[in-house]
Amino acid sequence: MAIDPDELPALDARATAAYSHLFQALSEPTRLAVLQHLAGGEHRVRDLVEHMGLAQSTVSKHLSFLAQCHLVAARPEGRATWYSLTHPEKLAAVITAAERVLHTTGTDAVLCSHLHHPPVAAGLDDVATGTRAARLTAVPSGRGER
Repeated sequence: MAIDPDELPALDARATAAYSHLFQALSEPTRLAVLQHLAGGEHRVRDLVEHMGLAQSTVSKHLSFLAQCHLVAARPEGRATWYSLTHPEKLAAVITAAERVLHTTGTDAVLCSHLHHPPVAAGLDDVATGTRAARLTAVPSGRGER
């Protein structure tokens, strides 16, 4: 049975562009690595540079793209700027959904557990790791539903 093109609903160009931008943000391995680091708590650019072994300009470029997608937020504090996930629970849900799709298509892949159990803001410095959020509260991930 062929589908009549005249009976298809019109595409929403604005929604299509928004989804494309989000998926573009999640499709780049370095940006996924940045998100995994931020899932553990706030980081400064210099902390991400040290943890990831990348150039400052590379980390800044990826943080800028993630900020354009409203996935990360910047919080100035003195001469430093701290970056964090804007909606860690929502991002965890997207990552979990992606893992389920991958599982269904025959690929079992799991990103770091921090993305499944994002921290709730704590505001304490952890000098050893360069992160903020020493007191972490796990958020249920629904992982047992596969």
